This record gives sequence, C-alpha cells and structure tokens, in this order.
Amino acid sequence: MKLLRKSIPFSFCFFILSIINVHGQLGFCTGNSGEPIFTETFGTGTTNGPALPAGTTTYTYVNGEPPDGSYTISNGSNYFDWHNVSDITPNDTNGKFLIINASYTAGEFFKRQISGLCENTSYEFSAWLVNLLKANGCNGNGIPINVKFEIWDASDTNLLASGDTGNIHGTVSPNWEQYGLVFQTLPSQTEVILKMINNGVGGCGNDLAIDDIIFKSCGDIVTIEDVHTNDSISICENNVPFSTQLTANPDFSIFTTHAYQWQESTDNVVWTNIVGETTNTFTPTGITTTAYYRVKVAEDVINLANPLCNVVSEVFEVNVVATPDEPISDGNVTNCGTDSQSASVTVPNGLTVNWYDAPSGGNLLLADSTSYATDVPGLFYAEAVTIDGNCRSNFRTPVSVVFYESPVVEDETLTFCEGTAITLYANVINTYYLWNTGETISQITVNTPGIYTVMVTTGNGCSETKTITLTQIDNPIIDTVVSDGNDIVVTTANTGEFEYSLDGNIYQLSPTFFNAEGGLYTVYVRERNGCGVATIEHLHFVIPKFFTPNGDGQNDAFILKGIEYFASSEVYIFDRYGKLLVSSKNTAFAWDGTFKNQLLPTSDYWYVIKIDGRELKGHFTLKR
Repeated sequence: MKLLRKSIPFSFCFFILSIINVHGQLGFCTGNSGEPIFTETFGTGTTNGPALPAGTTTYTYVNGEPPDGSYTISNGSNYFDWHNVSDITPNDTNGKFLIINASYTAGEFFKRQISGLCENTSYEFSAWLVNLLKANGCNGNGIPINVKFEIWDASDTNLLASGDTGNIHGTVSPNWEQYGLVFQTLPSQTEVILKMINNGVGGCGNDLAIDDIIFKSCGDIVTIEDVHTNDSISICENNVPFSTQLTANPDFSIFTTHAYQWQESTDNVVWTNIVGETTNTFTPTGITTTAYYRVKVAEDVINLANPLCNVVSEVFEVNVVATPDEPISDGNVTNCGTDSQSASVTVPNGLTVNWYDAPSGGNLLLADSTSYATDVPGLFYAEAVTIDGNCRSNFRTPVSVVFYESPVVEDETLTFCEGTAITLYANVINTYYLWNTGETISQITVNTPGIYTVMVTTGNGCSETKTITLTQIDNPIIDTVVSDGNDIVVTTANTGEFEYSLDGNIYQLSPTFFNAEGGLYTVYVRERNGCGVATIEHLHFVIPKFFTPNGDGQNDAFILKGIEYFASSEVYIFDRYGKLLVSSKNTAFAWDGTFKNQLLPTSDYWYVIKIDGRELKGHFTLKR
C-alpha cells in the first residue's frame, strides 16, 4: 500500500488548520471520507504528560527534556536547540503532542490497538509529523527522521498496509507533514493494530513530534440523480402529488461491491430508513410536501446498520414550492409629458415578476423584473414567479400607466422702469398657480427686480415652472454739466441707454454739445426706453475769439451771451495800448467795434471780465 503525505510549513499552520481535514480526505481517501472513528491528539494543558498507557511504547517517559530513547508529551518543544513548535490540532489551547528522541537502535517506538471498526470496510489512517532538528543542527549533519507506519490485524499476524515517510531532513523553519494509509478490514475483523517504527538510529538528530493520529472510514462518493440527471428538483404545489425515479451512482473509487439503504427526511436533519428500498434505484410516489432523499452505502450489507461503517450519498431534494401570491402594486403611474415611465410592483425574496398585456394569457412583455418601463399608456399586468420551480401566481396584478400633457410655459426676461411697477403673467390658462412670492393667481404686479417663478399645475397634476428674470432700468441721474470752451459736456451718475438734449425736442446720443452758443440752457437726459427724464439748468458763458463787424449779419458784434444771468458782472475792453474803449456793469453786453462812433481798425483787443467775483482776462480779434 502506498504511503501518502501532505506537508504544511509551521509558520502557516494557523491558516491551514481550517482546511486540514478537507485536504486529508482529498489527498488520502479518494472517495467519501467519514467522521473520525478514532482520534489521538495527546490532550491539552501547560504541564507535561501524562505518560502513554503501558504497552504503547518501549521508550522511557520523562517529565521534561527527553534524552535519546525517551519521550515526553508537551505543548511545546523548547528543548536542546530544536524548533519550538505548537501542536497541529485545530482550535486547541495549549494543545499537546508526542515528542520522540530516537533510540540508538532502530525499531518500533509506538503501538496502539484501534477497536470499534467494521468488517469488510475501507479506512484511512493519518498522522502529522515534524522534524524538530533545525537545518543547521549537528553542524548540518543531523540524522533525518524516517518512520514506517504499519496496520496489522488484531492477531498481529496479517499486515494490512504499510509505508515509509522516507528521510525527512532538518528545516530552517518547522514543517508539520501529514501522512496517511488506506486499508481494508477483513471479514469478522473489528480491530487493528497501528505500529510506528523508527527506520533510523539515534544520535545527533532523529528527533520528531507526532500529533493528530486519526482513523476514518473511507467509501465511494455517491450521487443521486433523477431520470433527467437532476440532482434536485422543485415542483409547484399545484402539480402534486408527484412521483419520480431516483438512482444512486457510486463512483467505485473505494468499494468493489455495494449494499444500499434508502432514507427520507422532512427537514434534512432527521432521517428514516425506507423499508424495502435496498437497491440503487428508488421511486418515491405521492409527494405533496418538500422531502429529502439519500442512500446509505456500504461494501457489505452487514455494515449498513453501523454509521461508522458506511457512507451516505449526497442529498436529493424534492422542493414543493407554494403558489406565490400575486405581486403588490406600487401604485398606478401618472406620467406628465412624453418621457418613458415605469410601472412597478413588490414581491418577497425568492420571487421574480413577468409582465403581460392581458390579465391571463396575452403577450409576455418583460420577464424577470419588478418594473416595466414604457412610453405607451395602458394597463399592464404583473405575474409573480418563484425562482425555484418557476411557479406562477394564480392572478396577475394590474398597473395602469397614463400620460397627460404638461402645461407649456416659456421663460421670459423683462425690464421695468425705476419707480414703476410691472405685471408678470403666467401665460397659461385653466391651471393652478403658485408664485415664489406665495401668490396663487395667474398674474402678479411687482416693483422689485429679481427672479420670479410660477409653478403652473393642470387638473391632472402635471406641473411646469416658468421663470421670469426681471431687470430694473434706472432713471438717468445728471452728475455734472460743464462748459469746455464752446462745448457743453454732460456726465451722469449712472449708466444706461441715455440720450441728450438742450431744448427738450432734439436729442442726440452724445453727451457733448459742440460749439454751443452761450446762454442759459435746460439740459435734458432721457432714458431711451422711456424710463424717465432728468433736467438741469446750465449757464453756458462763451467769450468769442473774434468778430467781424462788416454788416453781413454774421458775427457783427462782440457779444457775451448769458452774462446777464450772473448776479454781478463787469466788462472792460482795451486796445493794445491799454486804452479803455468800452465798459459795462450788471447788464447784457454787445460791442460793435467803434469808439466814439469811429470804426476801430482790425487788431487784437483785450478784455477784463468780472463775474460773481471771478476775473477773466484775455484778448480777441476784430477783423474788418
């Protein structure tokens, strides 16, 4: 019999423990490995011992560091310069293991009788070993461990299985390895003897630890199928009572012959033998509720009654599925506009929904969805379907989808004049209105700029919101009016679409009036959209640069227009020699270019003008 092994580095033992059994079953028993019949984990605790039962070993027990040819049982191996390992048993606290320091003479060091087995049954034996010597121990020349496992019959005369580990050398880090054997008991045989033999000799090395010695039954993997090769089925309750034929299929990985006993259960926990069903096929009939079926399989019929001597198949479930209630509607759907809308329903977990265009029969519109999107109005029907068994509700749930026209609104941008009010209109009739001012009428009058909204709602509940952006046009405000030579320049304190006038009739876009005659003016600034007019009086005083007294009606006199509007004024005209030619005080002024009724020649003449305490001096030209 070939000896198999599985190794796990000690540093990863904490991670592997949860899957040790799985790997053992797969690696050692190629079929269906049962629950352990015998287990030796050497206990738990913080103190060494106790010693093995008499007859188990020829080695000497010591309560501490074991010399050659002795052993101890401990939760650690912190002796000599060995690896200090922990046990391999899953979920142990202070778990112990057997520590062997090999004798100088090779030979048997462990013997154990295993009882409670079944005759004509295959078993798996396994144990975990680790070399305690470090790789550099004994100057790198340590003696490797090498163990032979043997399984003998109870008489100790028939060897049932054996195998050697081969040399296991010291390692840098401790490395637990699992070894196993598969053997078969003989007829009328319920006990075997396990022996462990040291193939090497003692000295520097050959130091090992052993843990988790386990015996398990080993049998075929058995599956169950119906005539359609299903390994389970779901049946709708309106199709019961139900019958089917089941077949057990062992994989022949272990057993060469097969004995069967079918079992049934209502909860997959408590199983009952089905009287008379002892072949590889079974036909359950009259099934009305969920039921579970399996079959016990043994290599010999005598072992069917002992759970430690047989294996059980996988479970075949006949799931009787209750007829689902119809879905619960999430409500009829009202859609405003033309966008797609979804009808929806609610069903419990384990159900899905199919949609139809009729309360029964009809066309399938959509499968496996609790919602149905459509852009077409109508009445749609939801049918509940079980995921297991595809069982359908007896009735379908109607959900209506109705499309209504939404009110048509158009946003606006409006203006109004400062100091006035404006009426804002929803421009939609036969609806309900709600302005962001709180008013609920179709039109409102406001006098403040800003953004106004009105939600208009039809009788069907469809709403749209209109937004009106309202901007105030400010009235013009005149800041200054100044005379710049012959020009009049107007500035405003604010900006806008303004136009300007000196008479209130003729307006221009420019705020500058060029070559304006002197005089008292009313300056007009008008907003071009009709939002207000601002006025201010301006006295435009101009001193001419020349005059031409030639009788042609153009510039025949030196006239100071507007001087008469000042509270006080004085005018003095001199020739180039400083001779006073004419003067005036507090009255309009015009000079025709004569002195004592004599025409004065072409020349430059000088003036001194005093207006409201301000004195102006300069000259002008008289041209003939």
